[in-house]
Amino acid sequence: MITSSRIQNFPIMMFAIVMGLSGLTIVYQKATLWLGFPNIIAASLVLLVTIVFIIIVTLYAMKIIFFFEEVKQEFAHPIRINFFAAASISLLLLSIIYQDIHIGISACLWYMGAGLQTFLTFYTIRFWITQNMEIVHSNPAWFIPIVGNVIAPIGGEHFASPEILIYFFAVGIFFWIILLPIIVNRIIFHHQLAQKFLPTLFILIAPPAIGVISYLKITGHFDLMASILYSLGLFFTLLLIFMVKNFLKLQFFISWWAFTFPLAAITIASLVAFHATQKLFYSYIATLLIVITTSVICFVGYKTLWYISKKEICIAE
Repeated sequence: MITSSRIQNFPIMMFAIVMGLSGLTIVYQKATLWLGFPNIIAASLVLLVTIVFIIIVTLYAMKIIFFFEEVKQEFAHPIRINFFAAASISLLLLSIIYQDIHIGISACLWYMGAGLQTFLTFYTIRFWITQNMEIVHSNPAWFIPIVGNVIAPIGGEHFASPEILIYFFAVGIFFWIILLPIIVNRIIFHHQLAQKFLPTLFILIAPPAIGVISYLKITGHFDLMASILYSLGLFFTLLLIFMVKNFLKLQFFISWWAFTFPLAAITIASLVAFHATQKLFYSYIATLLIVITTSVICFVGYKTLWYISKKEICIAE
């Protein structure tokens, strides 16, 4: 049973669960189309992520209604504010999932997600500009409000003009380029990230990986620019796999879900690269990443359910 105190402490970063499961769902939807995987896996994941999304939206809506002051505090927090974009990204990803299932649902989700993403982008950037931000406040989660802009063109081809899709893509790529040296500077030259934020290093994978998919949706070509973006996403993936020992001893936090969506993003990018080029090199990478991504998400999901059963999630910090 969920008590009022647990609803009071229900964090906005719970939407990262929807992001991770949505990413895995899209992986298997594409693997079904292009690698011949059985459709039952993708269909089951569609049902699962839809149920999880409804549960999380319901619980956070209850927090807004009954504990509005706590929501305001999260919205004014220099780190947690960045996780609000996980809600808009969840809507955009669900729009992509439902595109070939029900175009009406997909359109509704896309317009809600794109509208919320636009608001959160402006609000978050204004927050960065007008507040006394410190270098210690910066971490890879800053990319979350930016990544949503790069995701918007992927599901929006049927619902918005090319100019609007290019606008989202341009904003996302521009701020990715601006923020990357800031985050790298913070990681290398300042205090180590707190343990609970170490998984957010995986978010470094997401902007270039999503950028490949978005770029292909806009241009239709896997050219030099797409190859560069893909290579950068693959580099960050290999770098973080090389650092795996740094993650093995981490205590469980809900931030572990930051492992999941970026891995799904580079997996989808590999599948898209294979579909666009028909080079077996990309299919081999995609197959390996499907195994890794599925394993990681199953493990993180298991740990989440375990800690929920022990009532060690949604507690006061």
